Amino acid sequence: MAEKQILIVEDNDKNRKLVRDVLHFKGYQTVEAPTGEEGIELARTQKPGLILMDIQLPGMDGLTALARLKAEPLTRAIPVIAITASAMPQDLEKIRQAGFDAYQTKPIRVKEFVELVEKIFSAGKDSS
Repeated sequence: MAEKQILIVEDNDKNRKLVRDVLHFKGYQTVEAPTGEEGIELARTQKPGLILMDIQLPGMDGLTALARLKAEPLTRAIPVIAITASAMPQDLEKIRQAGFDAYQTKPIRVKEFVELVEKIFSAGKDSS
């Protein structure tokens, strides 16, 4: 239950490795899941400080996984950033309406991505 631990829920190995490497370089610890179902289980057991959730996952998609996380007392307060290749305005609006704390489009822009992660962690410290 590390304060700087981030759960990466992403089915694409290359995308997961890129995100992991960037986060490790910035001093964050990561745990990873290739499916929404595994992501939910890791969120329950690891209680990360932040979840990065791909939207298009095999089986349960990221929107459904978010709904389940927000429905559970153990995981509802964990901020979740959507990671998506869908950058159409209607897709981004659906992500906002689903309750994600923020979103990042793929391919990630490293500087912008790191700034967003740091902003989410800073906001969590301010509210506690």
